Amino acid sequence: MNTVRCAVIGAGWWGTTAHVPALKKHPDAELVAVHHHDPAQAKRIERDFNVPHAFASADDLLALPGLDAVVVSSIPALHYQHAKAALRRGLHVLIEKPMTLTVAEAKELVTLARKKGVQFVISCPWHFTAHGIEARRLIQSGALGNLKMISVLMTNFTQGLYQGLPWEKVFGHNPTLQNAAEPYLKPGRTSYSNPKLAGGGQIYCQVSHAAAYLGFLTNSEPKEVFARFDKAGTSVDIYDVLNLKLANGALASIASTGATMLSDRHYEVRIYGTKGMILLDLWKGKLEFHDLQCHVKKYPDIPEADIYPMFAPTNNLVDAALGRAPNGSPATLGLYSMKIIDAACRSARTNRNVRI
Repeated sequence: MNTVRCAVIGAGWWGTTAHVPALKKHPDAELVAVHHHDPAQAKRIERDFNVPHAFASADDLLALPGLDAVVVSSIPALHYQHAKAALRRGLHVLIEKPMTLTVAEAKELVTLARKKGVQFVISCPWHFTAHGIEARRLIQSGALGNLKMISVLMTNFTQGLYQGLPWEKVFGHNPTLQNAAEPYLKPGRTSYSNPKLAGGGQIYCQVSHAAAYLGFLTNSEPKEVFARFDKAGTSVDIYDVLNLKLANGALASIASTGATMLSDRHYEVRIYGTKGMILLDLWKGKLEFHDLQCHVKKYPDIPEADIYPMFAPTNNLVDAALGRAPNGSPATLGLYSMKIIDAACRSARTNRNVRI
């Protein structure tokens, strides 16, 4: 196989912002079909992106002969259904985060992908930055000694989505923010605000990134979670604080909100070991390593255009399917994230520490 014949299920806001353009640009990918639940929108995408086939039914798309890989970027409530159908057909799959709505669903998908022997990628662009990969290498090399504590502060401009506001209200005061310019398709008003469709608010939409990143960096399973949420008058959580204990004994905290001011957002990761520490600012493209001898290694800043490599997961799906690159963001990290999300939701609901 020299070319990967691909399709996108759920070619909505993010599907047409990241996945469709990435597949059109990849020299070894052929985008042969798109799916959107609205037939008129499906035909519009087919025409505007010059795609051979468009479907309003995911089952009809999956019946198309000759497919090699599928991107699942539908609403979270449909991820399990769509990914399972694709995996059962032996297709390579990239699934958007949150991977599913439950741990059991995520486990089933990972097991199915392993049984079928296909590539199964979770769409977390942060796993593909040079700084993130170097931070993981430093940890795994033993440069930090025994890992003791990790602190994550992650904020983004998502509050308006949880409130079900129209796009111009979500980003109206600063429409030029990265990835926030007028999109080809706008997100549905209930896609993020209805917990039955989205699972929850910040915990499913954004903490899913941070939780998977803990697994990416440490390769150590979560064992305990204590969490508190604040819905700020909406139907879903907007302010989230999680305290965790990992299997290697490290303590971790995640503080996250979708209500940061539109002037700035943060993704600060601080990692402390017995021999060194890592200061990682993902939204700022900065990385430092400090050791016991007070030596400080400052890595070159990542160029602004590369800080959030939103095409990277899609590109990796194609390259991994061709056997030209390892799976840089395996779906096992999506399962890892779901374990934390599920435990955090139970903890916030019961006011108790949850053992996994």
